[in-house]
Amino acid sequence: MLKKRTNKLVALFFIIGITLVSFTAPTERYFEIAKNLDIFATLFKEVNAYYVDEVDPDKVIRTGIDAMLLSLDPYTNYIPEDEIESFRTMTTGQYAGIGALISVVNGKTVITMPYQGFAAYNAGLKIGDELIAIDGKKVVGMEVSDISTLLKGQAKTPVEVTIKRYGHEEPLSFSFKRERITVTNVPYFGKVNDNIGYIKLEDFTMDAGKEVARAVEELKKQGADKIILDLRNNPGGLLSEAVNVSNVFVPKGVDVVSTRGKVTEWNKTYKTLNNPVDNKIPLVVLTNGGSASAAEIVSGVMQDYDRGLLVGSRTFGKGLVQTTRPLTYNAQLKVTTAKYYIPSGRCIQSLDYTHRNEDGTVSKVADSLISEFKTKNGRTVYDGGGLDPDVDIEQEYYTPITQSLLTKGLIFEYATQYSSKRKSIPSAAEFELTDEEYKQFKSWLSDKDYDYTTQVEEELVELEESAKKEKYYKDIANQLMDLKNKVKHNKEQDLEKFKSEIKQVLKEEIASRYYLQKGSLEASFNDDRDIQKAIELLKDTATYNQLLSGK
Repeated sequence: MLKKRTNKLVALFFIIGITLVSFTAPTERYFEIAKNLDIFATLFKEVNAYYVDEVDPDKVIRTGIDAMLLSLDPYTNYIPEDEIESFRTMTTGQYAGIGALISVVNGKTVITMPYQGFAAYNAGLKIGDELIAIDGKKVVGMEVSDISTLLKGQAKTPVEVTIKRYGHEEPLSFSFKRERITVTNVPYFGKVNDNIGYIKLEDFTMDAGKEVARAVEELKKQGADKIILDLRNNPGGLLSEAVNVSNVFVPKGVDVVSTRGKVTEWNKTYKTLNNPVDNKIPLVVLTNGGSASAAEIVSGVMQDYDRGLLVGSRTFGKGLVQTTRPLTYNAQLKVTTAKYYIPSGRCIQSLDYTHRNEDGTVSKVADSLISEFKTKNGRTVYDGGGLDPDVDIEQEYYTPITQSLLTKGLIFEYATQYSSKRKSIPSAAEFELTDEEYKQFKSWLSDKDYDYTTQVEEELVELEESAKKEKYYKDIANQLMDLKNKVKHNKEQDLEKFKSEIKQVLKEEIASRYYLQKGSLEASFNDDRDIQKAIELLKDTATYNQLLSGK
């Protein structure tokens, strides 16, 4: 059976080679293609025949394909038939299942977020529920991807989910039907004060533009006359939806993005097609290093037309466009076909995949190649490195103890226990963790493992090793010991020293138990430096207008 599959594979490679040569003039380039396909096919044939162990054709060829495509860029991918459904879910935001996110927390596969209004939420499943069995099949210890596959299925088919819930000695079972799930691009919109609206846009799947338009219209009805559009950690998606989202804020008929690639007939300039919802309302767009692709197109359009201010930190810098092409056996290829250019004429692609270093690594676009461009009002902007915000906010990072509490799942577990003992809390915006409650949290941690090593401690270990290697250790041993004693962390001290940060993270997690993602977001507003700066700018009309004027 294996030999038959191998012979078919070899024949397929020969056919591809012959086809390329038959329909194209026999140039040197196509000879090289046919030659290398021939070499690859015969090489695999020999490996399959003589390698000491049995060779899995699918696995070996997939490894070869993935390695070949990775040498181009991270966005050109092979999608076999069995992964098409996952790819479709990623691009459309639609699938059939129970409507909940699952993940591994502290060695357990748990529900981390049920989508409000869908099957899991309506059935009564909660954040923190540990998955024990699905349709009677035990899932403890299974890979998350395999469990996710069991939860998905045809819409309206029955499923039984058995879970373990904190505070209940016996497992609980929930029987309900799978349904068609549409993951919203805008999981939250609301007002951060009396007249400033906030929209969180997480993806650019189908209908992203319509969702943002509805959010703006609703916020205006609620009295908002200024808008914050949050594109932080938005990885992008459909280019067409980047155009649609931009169209919410800019006039009909203006350029949004142009694509240019090797296939010149595919080159195109995309313009807005509709009248905007509001092309005058003051706007701040929040960005960071996780804002990429379509999120950068929207951010760039707002900046290039001086339509709004960018606040936060530099964006990722992905100025590449992918197109999906069909392959045989129902597989697909997602291939980079063009670079995109925003209205000022700049391409913000930051990594040069075309000219790799000798060791195969990729460098950022050299400073000498970065060019200046002008916005509509004459402000200077640059290409080749993502989008620089108009107002740069220094990014804060969690301290080592907070990172440890998060990665070890202790913040998550305590929030689950906290919510099991309290039926309600104030609104997420008003909720605060008291000092007494924080003291109870510290007491709960007393027998938990959350040890960690700080960056300074790691560097001191490296310094000590280098000193010993270069025979300087005896000369600096006393000084090294003094430094170690000064920077050595103490968990109890750190719990108190970084109390405000840990309380804030814990508050957001607890709020999610009562108000889901909306609660987590609202609980973060007062402590979010980017949002607070956006509010400050939108309140200060003179500064806002001055920054946009280019003067």
